[in-house]
Amino acid sequence: MRPLFKFLSRRRLLAVLVIILLLSGGLFFFVLPGVLEKRYNPVLREPPYSASERALELHRRLFIVDLHADSLLWDRDLGTRLTRGQVDLPRLFEGNVALQAFTIVTKVPRGLNIESNSDRTDVITPLAVAQRWPIASWFSLRERALYQARKLHAVAARSGGKFIIIKTAADLKGYMERRGRETGITAGFLGVEGAHALDGDLSNIDLFFESGIRMMAPTHFFDNDMGGSAHGLQKGGLTEKGREMIRRMQAKHMIVDLAHASPKVIEDALAVSNAPVVVSHTGVKGTCNNTRNLSDDQLRAIARTGGVIGIGYWETAVCGTDAAAIARAIRYTANVAGVEHVALGSDFDGSVAVPFDTSGLVLLTDALLAEGFTESEIRMIMGENVVRVLLRSLP
Repeated sequence: MRPLFKFLSRRRLLAVLVIILLLSGGLFFFVLPGVLEKRYNPVLREPPYSASERALELHRRLFIVDLHADSLLWDRDLGTRLTRGQVDLPRLFEGNVALQAFTIVTKVPRGLNIESNSDRTDVITPLAVAQRWPIASWFSLRERALYQARKLHAVAARSGGKFIIIKTAADLKGYMERRGRETGITAGFLGVEGAHALDGDLSNIDLFFESGIRMMAPTHFFDNDMGGSAHGLQKGGLTEKGREMIRRMQAKHMIVDLAHASPKVIEDALAVSNAPVVVSHTGVKGTCNNTRNLSDDQLRAIARTGGVIGIGYWETAVCGTDAAAIARAIRYTANVAGVEHVALGSDFDGSVAVPFDTSGLVLLTDALLAEGFTESEIRMIMGENVVRVLLRSLP
């Protein structure tokens, strides 16, 4: 068979090639992002969700706060309920979530694992291109962070007042008062995973603060110029630049998040810190012993700052795939650190499989009841502990 171009004029061949390129571009820009998200953010048990009458009644009265969701990374409208992903405003309403931390991811190494990663590769760059992010964000981690912050502000602007971004303690107090008399509203605040997002310049802390960011972790999955990651190559402590980062953040009343930090960074950060610190999403070695999770000594040290530990929902965090496994990790953490230092840190939309999406949080309330927690303890775990830290820490 002769090649195709033998049967086509030059003009027709060019037209065919243009059509092929347009179709390929359409698949890359408009189909691939959704396919990737559906693959990387699965929900193991789809809604609708059912729970005991006691759990349903208690859940309706809770002020629920989740310290970690990576939803801004993905190409979807958070104001619309979709069948992919794990968080959007309609599902936050359905799950009775009062406050969701939206955490910004700017760089992730290829071949991601919890043991050892370098900073030489990055899978967020092609994702940013495929999702048609601004060109500046293709080449700058700072611009990726600022773009995602703008995305959340746009969600708030389109919500008709149903979604509020919390930046100050006064914002939180006012929102809590409003929520006490009004249904159908929710709120969020912004965080960053890994200070490599600063692009090496500590003055960008001011820029992040102005954009509404109120929480940041020194490291994510690889070592950077601030310090070592629990999953990096060297896993070292804070650099002098990292110490200065913590001092600057806390001077501006931004919250230091020690998720993904190396043991030495945790030790160094606690020595520098003069305010409560959090671990926004983690597991504990006492119920799931791996590099990702915290030791008993680390739990106690974080509690001594007045901070909180957000327990995650995915299997590496809790060694299980249901709400009961999450509740077991919460029970262990409460026993070691004190119930007033435990919180929720789902890691929704963080490329992890979870037992339920955010509309199914009543399953966790039910599991905490089954674990023997009192209603007052569940109120603390599900949100009141984080509210205490925010009111103390925010400007």
